[in-house]
Amino acid sequence: MGADLRHAALEDAHAGLGAKLVEFGGWLMPVAYPSGTLHEHRACRTGSVVFDVSHLGTVRVEGPGAFDQLQGALTNDLRKVAPGRAQYTHLLDDEGSVLDDIIVWWIDDETFDVMPNASNTDRVVAALGGADTTPTRCILAVQGPDARARVAKVSQAAAAVKRFTVERMDILGATCTVAGTGYTGEDGVELAVPVAEARVVWDALLQAGVEPAGLGARDTLRLEAGLPLHGHELGAGITPLQANLGWVVGWNKDDFTGKAALLAERAAGVKRMLRGFIVNGRQPARDGATISAHGKVIGEVTSGNFSPMLETAIALGFVSPDVAVGDAVAFDVRGRTLEGYIADLPFVEKKL
Repeated sequence: MGADLRHAALEDAHAGLGAKLVEFGGWLMPVAYPSGTLHEHRACRTGSVVFDVSHLGTVRVEGPGAFDQLQGALTNDLRKVAPGRAQYTHLLDDEGSVLDDIIVWWIDDETFDVMPNASNTDRVVAALGGADTTPTRCILAVQGPDARARVAKVSQAAAAVKRFTVERMDILGATCTVAGTGYTGEDGVELAVPVAEARVVWDALLQAGVEPAGLGARDTLRLEAGLPLHGHELGAGITPLQANLGWVVGWNKDDFTGKAALLAERAAGVKRMLRGFIVNGRQPARDGATISAHGKVIGEVTSGNFSPMLETAIALGFVSPDVAVGDAVAFDVRGRTLEGYIADLPFVEKKL
């Protein structure tokens, strides 16, 4: 591990619980606890878990020009929402590639917390301005069908924050920001807690019956939910249209970075499209595996893993747009052929 690895404020808490800590986005973060990724995944689908996702960035953009700055740089249209709301959006380059996918927490009239992926925080600051406030807070994501009931034992106000709503509030003496967001396909909330009080809130959530879960389960959960991961389903050479995320594009906005490229692609039609795949059996088709149909290569896997809920392997990948749900496909995994078919997304129904 590199000497410049960043350390989250709750690292000692994770170590004390026996978590396996690994490098993730430049941070040392828990990938799993002794219960294991399969258990943590199922606990999120059936109960409630808490993820420490403090490695994700927070960029505070504020002031009288903040709205216009974000509106001119990001794909989605902030006019669709208002202060006290959250919005999913993309930052593109001039060619329409997704530099990052982002959640914007619109806290008040002139205050926005832009939430980039961990490794992209500096890139987002360069594009949007603002201040990197990542070191000042921890982000605790409580997810699952029982998440709100468990959070209510710590804070009734936090448990009441609605989906894609953002509120500031006091939690156990700490001034926190709570958003009804997440990355699992389950209901829940994400709490931005000042570093000094993070351990108190973390311990209170565990005492309320929320199980700790690592980033390994977070990845398998998002895959079951058909949610993209930057560097896999989003990134260089991948546009929102190819990733079936045209709904995050504010076509009626005057302009934003990459709009011209997206308009041209929309007019011409995409040459590849993100699809979901069921792989017959438990062996995953990992990212980079080629996908074939009728003996012809049609694309490549971007993410693949075992689905703990379906008990079979699943995958995401880009293929030619002329294939349909139900079509048989084959995957080349290190010289071995795996069979499967194109499936509807999400693999597991979202419970939001």
